Amino acid sequence: MKPISLTAFFPAYNDQHTIERIVRTVAEEMKTLTDDFEVLVVNDGSKDETSLILDRLASELRFLRVIHHENNLGYGAALISGFTNARKDFVFYTDGDGQYDVRELHNLLAHLEPNIDLVNGYKLNRADAWYRILIGELYRRAMKWVFRLSIRDVDCDFRLFRRHIFDTISLESRSGVICVEMAKKFEQAGFRMVEVPVSHYPRTHGSSEFFRVRHLVHTFRGLLRIWWSLVLSPRLPLWMSIAAKKS
Repeated sequence: MKPISLTAFFPAYNDQHTIERIVRTVAEEMKTLTDDFEVLVVNDGSKDETSLILDRLASELRFLRVIHHENNLGYGAALISGFTNARKDFVFYTDGDGQYDVRELHNLLAHLEPNIDLVNGYKLNRADAWYRILIGELYRRAMKWVFRLSIRDVDCDFRLFRRHIFDTISLESRSGVICVEMAKKFEQAGFRMVEVPVSHYPRTHGSSEFFRVRHLVHTFRGLLRIWWSLVLSPRLPLWMSIAAKKS
């Protein structure tokens, strides 16, 4: 494969136990692929030692850049910061909590043919508690039906993009709803995607924010908003869409 220009990006929130290993591991993986790479971490207002760890690493590792959000702005806001600040031609991202193996980046790159715009992972076996697996499956099926998505696993945050796709689409969601927004906008724009299986591992530190009541309410409102703008509104007659926006 011709050497590529690659950004590896990680949104991080209270990931003091995992982020250093992830940064160092992905750098070693990328060194086998290209000399033109960077690692970018967006620290989304972490309350633990994540900020201090990243600042120490940034002073040591020339390839690492760190963006700090003073407050926790949300998962979508962290992704938008990362995509906006990525400097290389290709952008790989996954979460900073260590539930994916960044060494599987090479599996995504192997499927990045000239006619492919993005490579999306899908979890082989979700390594979570049974109730999270059940709710996750129901959520995945619901999103595919409600938003008419073709993507196999909209909630798998292990993705590789050509950076130029963000010249065509803009993202707005500040919460985890951004994954559904991305998938729908990619399809509407006609970007070509291939999906590959990736491993998923148990969370060894911290806990998910998803099941907090406040977060669930915020997620529902976000989904309703993008469903209206991306699915329902385009199907309405022009005069009804204008009237709805004014109301």
